[in-house]
Amino acid sequence: MSEEQPFFDEETEQNLPALFEHLPEPVKLVVWGDPEETEYEAQAVQLCEELSNRFSAISYTTRPRRINYDYYPVIGVMGGDAEDTGDDSWDDYGVRVIGLPAGYAMTTFVTAIQAVSFKGMTLDAMTRIKLKQLNEKVNMQVISAANNEGGAIVAQPAFNMAVVNDNIRTLFIMSDQFPAITTKYSVEIVPHTVINGRVHISGVIDEGDLLKQVAHAVKTAPI
Repeated sequence: MSEEQPFFDEETEQNLPALFEHLPEPVKLVVWGDPEETEYEAQAVQLCEELSNRFSAISYTTRPRRINYDYYPVIGVMGGDAEDTGDDSWDDYGVRVIGLPAGYAMTTFVTAIQAVSFKGMTLDAMTRIKLKQLNEKVNMQVISAANNEGGAIVAQPAFNMAVVNDNIRTLFIMSDQFPAITTKYSVEIVPHTVINGRVHISGVIDEGDLLKQVAHAVKTAPI
């Protein structure tokens, strides 16, 4: 990306050291995509490379497109331990940012990194306890856009829930880059959260209500 189009706005750029220089555990960013295919995919690699070069707790790697993703680029955030960061030591929590993060979605990307590094500890303690009761698979998709601030608010607990419970997978999808997703789910307002393909929530939802909707989606007793 050119100097005229930096990845981060001035305020975010100033805050990056405070956000990333003291991460408690390292993270690895994995970019699925083909930099030769689209500009978004090329820029996603550049973004992750820039963060890796600037912050010791962040590394990155690239992987080719795979059949089970519908949109690219896909950025996965993997976690590890400070004492063990070999290639096979990274934990995949199912945290994904789909599309090139931009605008307010850059805050979402930062949130994804922090959720993995802090291992979900920013969730309320009672939420973490209740999540231990969840034994069913949960696939959460938070659909938002670069100009929508609410997406980051919803994604924050959703990412943390994925880190805390291995049964949960959270995808944040840039609808302005992939408008087909809005047609697929008849999205009229973003953020729009889809849980297991059958529970739909339009607008901002807080941590407690999101937990209730997760329980409803898997038809368990309230958690």
